[in-house]
Amino acid sequence: MLETALVAFATFFATIGPFNVPIVFASLTGDLTPKERMAAAVKGVVIASGILMAFAISGDFILNLFGITLPALRIAGGILLLLISIDMVFARSSGAVSTTPDEEKEAEEKSDISVFPLATPLLAGPGAMGAVVLLMADVSGDTLKSMVVVGALLSVLAMALVSMLLTAQLQRLLGKTGVHVISRIFGVILSALAVQFMVDGLAGSALFV
Repeated sequence: MLETALVAFATFFATIGPFNVPIVFASLTGDLTPKERMAAAVKGVVIASGILMAFAISGDFILNLFGITLPALRIAGGILLLLISIDMVFARSSGAVSTTPDEEKEAEEKSDISVFPLATPLLAGPGAMGAVVLLMADVSGDTLKSMVVVGALLSVLAMALVSMLLTAQLQRLLGKTGVHVISRIFGVILSALAVQFMVDGLAGSALFV
């Protein structure tokens, strides 16, 4: 159970990036009042939670609908997470866990950034969506472990909310270097988890039967 919690937390921490989101959030909410900034942060996290919970609940249905096996999902998810982890280790921006320049430009023209780009793709991006489907499928049939995965997801989203509300203090405390150090550490952990997902997927596939 502890292993499930640690794997889920590390995966969601890396794919959601609760300490990376405030940097973009601060740049997009510079003209807002503290009250408006708080409302945008809360709304964004609530919407992102709804999106990711929908993927968590409907993951099995999606897999069955498209005929995707669990080993195939593990291999595909492992590849996606490995690509994200490589970007994290080298402190590069990735469209899977952040916004692209075009998306940032579009967001700057919108008065409400809580849905786009905050809720998605910053919080509920492709990496987080893939991770929640993979982790929930991995513990399918075990209600307690499923609750642990959901708990880890919600705890990371709660961290993201707190970090956005404390953006100024967090930036002073960690700075860009501190954020990159944390990102690199979790990038290394995520890369190991990604490889493990692929190994498990290959072991469970028909290739080695």
